[in-house]
Amino acid sequence: MGEDDWAILQSNLEATIPVYDRINRFATFGQDQRWRRMVQDRLPDEGKILEIGCGPGSFAENLTGRELTCLDPIAAMLSVAEPRVNNNRLSRGDSPVIFVEGTAESLPFEDSSFDAVCSLFSFRDWYDKKAGLSEALRVLKPGGKLVIVDPAKMNRFHGWLGYLYMRIWVGSYARFVCKQRDHPWKWLTKTYVHFGTTKDYVKMMREIGFSNVQSKVVFPGMATIWQGEK
Repeated sequence: MGEDDWAILQSNLEATIPVYDRINRFATFGQDQRWRRMVQDRLPDEGKILEIGCGPGSFAENLTGRELTCLDPIAAMLSVAEPRVNNNRLSRGDSPVIFVEGTAESLPFEDSSFDAVCSLFSFRDWYDKKAGLSEALRVLKPGGKLVIVDPAKMNRFHGWLGYLYMRIWVGSYARFVCKQRDHPWKWLTKTYVHFGTTKDYVKMMREIGFSNVQSKVVFPGMATIWQGEK
């Protein structure tokens, strides 16, 4: 993805904010919340957690009992996420989340700052995945864990089916919800087209230096969870 395309992608992601959760719920047959819980179950029970690409706060508002920092490159996402997340967390006695504007490729944090790093449905939108994974490794404490969930692409045929599903099924719903033919969800289909396979990112994580790297394609075959340790 070139710099111009990445800038256009960010503006389209910002345009999805009002319908982000609604279309995600439709696109995943309601499984997105289950996948978020699966990520939460893989994170340590205590310690400092960094979420890269927090979007409007769909994951952060339900993460309990941890010290959480949320990062996103889109200021409008953070302005929506902050009141949504912190109102929920403060009402149940959790500490407020720290929100930071920034990119995965240049994390504004010191080395060995976090006990875990997670990214939910944003990894495929990173401009440079190798650089982002290297940064995640840098800011993790020794023994810390990285957990990622994003659409599954087991092989070329599976990816072709995923593309048709996103373009036709999800695209039709997005046009209806957004009330426009040139809807912003088109760009999420484009990032899926250029997204690698599950095995590609297992290999990349190992090459960068993560250990105990694992991946799991979760039911109904629409998402992959990757995890690795420093």
